[in-house]
Parts: sequence; C-alpha cells; structure tokens
Amino acid sequence: MNIVIIGGGFAGVNLALGLSKSNKFEVTLVDKNNYNFFPPLIYQVATAFLEPSSISYPFRKLFSGKENINFRMGEFLRVVPNENKVILSNGELTYDFLVFATGAETNFFGMENVKNNATPMKTLEDAIGMRNKMLLQMEQATLCDDPAEVKKLLTVVIAGGGPTGVEIAGMFAEMRNGILRKEYPQLAGKGSEIYLVDGGDALLSPMSVKSQQDTFKELTKLGVKIKLNTHVVDFVDDKVYFTEGDTIETKTLIWAAGVTGTVFEGLPPEAYGRGRRVNVDAYNKIVGSYNIYAIGDICLQQTDKNFPNGHPQVAQVAIQQGKNLAANFDIIAEHQPLRPFAYNDKGSMAIIGRAKAVVDLPSPKVHFKGITAWLAWLFIHLVSLINHRNRVKTLYNWMIAYFTKDQSLRMIIKPSIKDKKVQTV
Repeated sequence: MNIVIIGGGFAGVNLALGLSKSNKFEVTLVDKNNYNFFPPLIYQVATAFLEPSSISYPFRKLFSGKENINFRMGEFLRVVPNENKVILSNGELTYDFLVFATGAETNFFGMENVKNNATPMKTLEDAIGMRNKMLLQMEQATLCDDPAEVKKLLTVVIAGGGPTGVEIAGMFAEMRNGILRKEYPQLAGKGSEIYLVDGGDALLSPMSVKSQQDTFKELTKLGVKIKLNTHVVDFVDDKVYFTEGDTIETKTLIWAAGVTGTVFEGLPPEAYGRGRRVNVDAYNKIVGSYNIYAIGDICLQQTDKNFPNGHPQVAQVAIQQGKNLAANFDIIAEHQPLRPFAYNDKGSMAIIGRAKAVVDLPSPKVHFKGITAWLAWLFIHLVSLINHRNRVKTLYNWMIAYFTKDQSLRMIIKPSIKDKKVQTV
C-alpha cells in the first residue's frame, strides 16, 4: 500500500511514524524543508532565547532505520485524483492513498501592506528573520541621534492576543526590562514600547476568564500596553493604522493574528469549508473523495460531537489525528471497520514570562497560574519536542536563561548578499 503524505509537521510526522511499524505500507513524506520543527517555540528562536537547532530536526535523521519511510524534499504543486498522482516542484509521485498534512498559513485578511511589511510568526525562517531584524534595529538605535527615529526602532506592535502574541509580548517585555538595560545602557529611557493588539474583548479568548484576567494583569505589570477591540487595518511608512483611526509609529509589526487554509490545485471548490479548511468526514477522508485524506490544521472535521464547529487548530489535534489515521490505515489493510476520530482535549496553557504562566484543564475544570503553571508549561513543551537531543538542548538553554535572566545567543547571522561562485579543484 503506497501512501504519500504532504507536509511534515505534527500531523504528518505522527502519521508517518505510526505507519513505520508495519511492512504493509510504503510511505513517502514530502516537505519543502528538510527538517521538522516545533512551532510553539519559534518565538523563543525569534527572541534569541533558543537556537534553531533546539527545536528542529532533519527528516532523514528522524526516519533513519525505518525502511518503509522515504523522504522527498519538494513543494506540492497539484494533485491529479483520477490518475492517483501528485505533481511536485521536482517530479511526480503516484499513490494508493494521499494525505494532506500541510498545516495552515498566515492570514493577512487581504491587507497587502501588512503582508509585505509585517513580520509573520509561522516558520523557522520567520523567527530567524525577526531575530536579525530586532538585533539590527537595536544596533541602529545606538547610532541614531533622532529621538523619534530611536523610538520607532525600539517600539514593537504585536497583532494577535492568542498564545503566540501573549508569549512574544511577555518575552519582549522581560528583555526590555533586563537585557536591554544591561547590554544597551545608552538606550534606557529612550521610549521603547510594546503594544499587544487584539480584535476581541479579551486576550487568550479560547481560555477561561481567570486565565484571561491573570494574563492581562501580568502583562500590564511588565509594561505591555494592551489594546483590545482593536483591529490593524494598515501598516505603511513605519506607521500602524487601527480601525478607530489611531496610529502607532514603529518599524516592527509582528503578525500573529490568524491563520487560513491552503487551496490545493486539483481539489474541487466544494471540498473547502470555513477558513479554506478542507472538509473531512469522521475518518479524516476528504468529503467527495475515496482515497485522499487531510489531517491537522488544514482540515475541518465537524463530526466530533464535542466540537461540532471543528477542532481548534492546535498541536494536540494534529498529533492525535495523525496517530488515529495511522491506526485506521492498518485497519483498512485488515478490511475491518474504521475508528472515527474524537479529540481528547488535554487543556490549554500559555506562558507570560519568567515563572509566570496560566493553565486550564478541562476535566475537572481547573485553572492555575504562577510558577506551578510555568513548570507545567516547561514540562509539556519539553516532552513534546521530537527527540531527546532537542529536549536536552532546550532544557540547557532554559536553565541558563532562568538562573542568569539572560542568554548568549544574540548573534546576527544572515546569508551574504553577494552571489558567490562555487570553486572546484
């Protein structure tokens, strides 16, 4: 049985690893990158508290020794369902079953200036780009004599009050209150401001009211300026524009305000639902197809009685769907009844700062905060990393950051802009 998986995130990797235990399947995982990475921690790469290798791992190393799994680095272009074939940027693959596990992409809500000028927070490349931008701007600020320009260089606007936005805001606030004063003493008191903006009436909207209130209170203590019921409508000429007409002058708008699905050429328009997510049945098969599936953020599954409007686009859903589909492919090979997917909600959490976090557990309904929640957040994220190497490196960096209130990873490393020719001998 030949299975092709498009996308190597949480969903795709868990599906592939689940299928590696059986010789009934020949699996090919396709991804545009040659590595898997851990999205919940990319903001720590962006703020120079973790190095990229702490949260990423090469696919070929990950699948080494698993004889029925192949990796193909390439970009998906289109699917030809009637020929059971996918067209990639570097060739073609045929399949018995095809699985889309591409995740979602950043949603700029049609605002071209925001798309072109803001910094998204979705990929490892985004995180490295933001780290370089942040460090370069601080260096530029030390050389600038214009107070207004210095303030623009140091001011950060973060759009999106979900976990990513909250965690970035907290990290930047602690850096400003500590590292900036130590390493850039000439910038102290020069007007560095951090704004966290959300269109809703609360931060962390899916979480409990207590978590929302605790988060608002702690971020405010750290000096973050929070603007609720406010939407960004434009970002041009170093100025962020809001719905009510207000503006903030800054060179940095970090976009963590939403995601949308991807349109796959070759699938019919009726395959898509809300947010361009692909409609799937209880077994993650795309509605209207017979051998094409979708798992993770890209799919919209409304058959789960506890989530009639679809599952949240979080890591645990993707992980559980990948494992469930792997089990179902094994059942298909045995010609037995399939197992419908039902999401086991293990709770929600967000880190706010050093020894500050909020956690909500669904059953029984429990909310806790502070250092206990912070330790829980650290533990869950450590064990969720893909291998022991990543866990050890990340734990080491976190321990250094905790005991020193600092980190030594603030190097500006970027590709040369010159086009160098490769010399051969």
